[in-house]
Amino acid sequence: MNNPPAPVISRRRFVATAALSSTAAILAPRQLLAQYGNTVNVMRKDAASAKIVVKPLRNNISVLMGSGGNIAVLTGKDGKLLIDSGFAVSKTAIANALAGINSDPVKHLINTHWHVDHTDGNAWLHAAGADILAQQKTREHLSTTIRIPLWETTFPPVPAGALPTTVFDAEHTVHLNGTTIALKHYLPAHTDSDISVNFTDADVLHVADTWWHGYYPFIDYVTGGSIDGAIRAAEANIANTTNSMIIIPGHGEVGNRSHLIEFRDMLVAIRGNIATLKKQGRSLAETIAAKPTAAFDAVWGGGLMSPAEFTELVYTGV
Repeated sequence: MNNPPAPVISRRRFVATAALSSTAAILAPRQLLAQYGNTVNVMRKDAASAKIVVKPLRNNISVLMGSGGNIAVLTGKDGKLLIDSGFAVSKTAIANALAGINSDPVKHLINTHWHVDHTDGNAWLHAAGADILAQQKTREHLSTTIRIPLWETTFPPVPAGALPTTVFDAEHTVHLNGTTIALKHYLPAHTDSDISVNFTDADVLHVADTWWHGYYPFIDYVTGGSIDGAIRAAEANIANTTNSMIIIPGHGEVGNRSHLIEFRDMLVAIRGNIATLKKQGRSLAETIAAKPTAAFDAVWGGGLMSPAEFTELVYTGV
């Protein structure tokens, strides 16, 4: 697989490109970067003080929101199953939130992909008694040193206790707490390690970072992601869901199939806009200045990825 080069926007360059837009959604994150050094430090700082919100869904499934990616929790006689582990700095808040659901011990953890905001809590949860399951590329990425230029961060290999103890390739089924949980590996999308987690009896689906509800997504070109892969995953999510299904995104509020369609349509439209500008010979700076995301910024531009940042990610991949 020949992936395009990873975007290499620096923090200094971002401050400059932010001047191309007057939206506060671009400027505020840049100010935080200047204070804390890189995107991951900003995320950790936010997670350290964030309140963990517990949202019950159905069939003993809840979502914890506030520490990195959304964490799904299934309770029952086999012990709590968590989908993703958030940031380690949220350990106390997450533990308190889990205790507030019920007294079931944490026995199982599934990682949806390798990114730090979904796996940083692996070590403490494993120490608390959880075995860790993931797609095999998640273990591979957590076992190596990876540099994400856009985040200005190098991730070293994680400690042995934070690594998945069981891995799978394409599909895997788990039976816990009277529920069937079907895991499925996406073709390279947000990364090359993304999986969906389908609580089949409850009609609840966790699609992780293949869907960011209300935010432009980060696409990790370093570990196999691409804009076309992100669109392909969005299409697969739409095809594999129903109007009655509860769908958990990697980031943002729990939603439904119509929200997935809105996300897919946004990705397709912005990709088309940027591809047209690039085909015309526009440079990256010229493409950012043309504001190809403008029609979507009010809804999607207020998160981790600014409009300029997302424009570069798409530009890199078309």
